[in-house]
Amino acid sequence: MVQTQAQAGPLVRGETRDGVRILTLENPPVNALGSKVCAELVRELERAETDTAIAAIVFAGANGLFSGGADVNEFHSPAPAGSKNIRDVIASVEKSDKTFVAAIDGIALGGGLELALGCDYRVGGPNARTGLPEILLGLIPGAGGTQRLPRLLASRNPMNNGLAGVQMALDMMLKGETKNAKQAKGMGILDELVAGEVVARAVELAKARAGTKARISSLSFIVLPSLTALAHGMVPPEERGGYAAHKLIDAVEAAAEMEFKYGLAHERRIFEELVRSAPAQAAIHLFFAERELGKIPGLSSDVKAKEIKKAAVVGAGTMGTGIAMVFANADIPVSVIDVNPEQIERGRKNIASTYEGQVKKGRLTPEKAQARTECVAFVGDYAAIADADLVVEAVFESMQVKKEVFAALDKALGPEAMLASNTSTLDIDEMASVTKRPDRVLGLHFFAPANIMQLLEIVRGKSTSDEALATATALAKRLKKKGAVSGNAFGFIGNRMLFDYIREANFLLEEGATPKQIDAALKEFGFPMGPFAMSDLSGIDVFYKIGLEAPRVPYRTSEIAARLYEQGRYGQKTGKGFFLYENGKREPLEDPSVNALIASESKRLGIKRRKVENDEIVQRCLFALVNQGAQLLGEGIALRPGDEDIVWVYGFGFPWYRGGPMWWADTIGPKKIYEQILAWQKQFGAHWQPAPLLKELAERDATFAPRPKVEVSN
Repeated sequence: MVQTQAQAGPLVRGETRDGVRILTLENPPVNALGSKVCAELVRELERAETDTAIAAIVFAGANGLFSGGADVNEFHSPAPAGSKNIRDVIASVEKSDKTFVAAIDGIALGGGLELALGCDYRVGGPNARTGLPEILLGLIPGAGGTQRLPRLLASRNPMNNGLAGVQMALDMMLKGETKNAKQAKGMGILDELVAGEVVARAVELAKARAGTKARISSLSFIVLPSLTALAHGMVPPEERGGYAAHKLIDAVEAAAEMEFKYGLAHERRIFEELVRSAPAQAAIHLFFAERELGKIPGLSSDVKAKEIKKAAVVGAGTMGTGIAMVFANADIPVSVIDVNPEQIERGRKNIASTYEGQVKKGRLTPEKAQARTECVAFVGDYAAIADADLVVEAVFESMQVKKEVFAALDKALGPEAMLASNTSTLDIDEMASVTKRPDRVLGLHFFAPANIMQLLEIVRGKSTSDEALATATALAKRLKKKGAVSGNAFGFIGNRMLFDYIREANFLLEEGATPKQIDAALKEFGFPMGPFAMSDLSGIDVFYKIGLEAPRVPYRTSEIAARLYEQGRYGQKTGKGFFLYENGKREPLEDPSVNALIASESKRLGIKRRKVENDEIVQRCLFALVNQGAQLLGEGIALRPGDEDIVWVYGFGFPWYRGGPMWWADTIGPKKIYEQILAWQKQFGAHWQPAPLLKELAERDATFAPRPKVEVSN
């Protein structure tokens, strides 16, 4: 499923070759099957149906790809009367007596694959990639995918009377996986895999098979209860992001229990229900928010990104080697510099073991792993990276240390090279001040582990040039990261919001809650871990030292974490923090001595402990998060509410099915949040200060972002 751009002129190009009509989709960038494309396809099929000289029809796509699927823009409003969609196209195919062949080159995803499944035969090229990824938008395939794919794969994989094929189809749809050409051929999605010109072979096959129709297999002989029961047990509960997954399993079960036409109707009812659901609307919001990331207000389209041909990383620690692997994974040669030979050796072993592990899990071929390992060079001085186009500093989180590194890099590198800091909080402008190239300095904040986490904060300094910013956003895409641009403020977007979230969690400890209760309440909301398990994972010592560099605030802050730091309780690395960790295990265990320390701190502050309800925990932590998000938007540090949502979903595990903190805030209502913050200000003090933007929205009874024009059901 894709977002499309408007195009003038025909969206479908037709030509006839030896009695075969070739219909080529021409709707860049990915030949989306929007209503206008589908209307043209239906008209072409109607003309071909009445032309006795045409015995077969081939569907193809322009620009080296088939189709990326439906146009998500059209999900936001009811279809106009008489408009056409992909279901209408496939219905025209199935009622015809002519033979249909799909020529798949490049992607055939979502509705694109469903169109191909509606054909009699499918021919793929070496670059073909097929998939039904609707589950990633909180949806299920809505044009027959849940009915045709299980039937097709059951007929091509007859083990256990076809049950193996059904399981393949269900697994592929539940994971939203894309299959490459060889995988699709092996499964039976493709009838042929050709090395040459795909359309030419499709035409040959269409001529050879003209007059034949591939029948839709029956699944009525397959007993699915054990398979579907197992599948229901393996996906998340409906209320925790699994709503669409359970509905998809139901749709596949209908494929075995219902006639094909009734199965199609059942699938359509589920799809229409899901597209109006809160989780799907949240996922669609994130889909569009991600596509807005690279659109920087005021950045001219004439500005060209610089190609990064060679990169370097300063620091061979865990973060530095992780960043190096990110470049290697994108086939960008990267050098890692560190003056400590032992650190270099640890970094080398870390990279080698990571790639070896991926080979063992079948995620990489041995050849690819070797190539990526060799893409990383370890060096001991700045002279060895003099020809790098970009250097990322990943050293100790100290401004003094970072300024020393930047000053040295500025002298060692060519004048066109860009310098970036991986700092999570510190002032990019101060680092740039020690260089003669402040226009080529910016922040590239990778989230740990860098080679796994998808988020990258791109921090723009006051002197960062448009070219440098354009280069960074283009690089983020090449690195397969979600690059969110932030202004230069302490903590940027993610950590600046995090500090208020953790602040409130600590105050709740002083008032009567425990780390275990707070973490459990926020995990129940949907976070993968609570704030205190997260603090233990990141390191209480890290947070403590960040606090030393942080700007002073005009209100009291909790000192519970400082007391733990003084006792050497740094978190998982020491086996104890807010929680205990036994025998190197990552499972957090409640520690009575920490609860006693918290109670002692409450007594010292004169705070009478009370019972704190879970609802209060969730509201206070998340309203603090939202309020700081509003502050950042008002200051221009964050460009859009959707950028903050992307940061928190992909950087901190905010539940995707709630759309991110700012989208979630809109479901609550900024006015309600503002009024509650005012009440807490009277109750708890000046640290509850509503952001001006939140106040403005409350007064207008408005939301952070425009809401879709659909009736949303929960």
